[in-house]
Amino acid sequence: MLLAGHRGLLPKGKPFWSPPGGGWQFGESIREALVREFREETGLTVQVGRFLHLHEFSSGKLQALELFFEVHAEEGAQPQLGHDPEHAADQQLLTELSWFTPRQLMQLPPAQVHPVLRMVLSLDDIFVPQTRFV
Repeated sequence: MLLAGHRGLLPKGKPFWSPPGGGWQFGESIREALVREFREETGLTVQVGRFLHLHEFSSGKLQALELFFEVHAEEGAQPQLGHDPEHAADQQLLTELSWFTPRQLMQLPPAQVHPVLRMVLSLDDIFVPQTRFV
């Protein structure tokens, strides 16, 4: 799976890995927002597939609902690190893009991986619908 490394979220300059994505703008559908965010962050044009997971994030004064979808890019399309248009060029949070297998995710320190991805133990956890109560 393709993940984006973000800076400034962990001490010692370690990247925080999460799927590409972000907020959605007024007048946009959630799926349109995901297509836009993928294009901005990875340069990829994606087709949005099925809904996978809803995650509630709460930390300090920030609270958000994060929606996860299956996405598909054209075969052979190569991601390229993009940008966050809401941040100045010298204040970008995105630092890198990388492909990970579930096994590689499990080898990273838990603090470096989005909480939802810590539950991914196999490709079935991504592609086979499951119900989990955490």
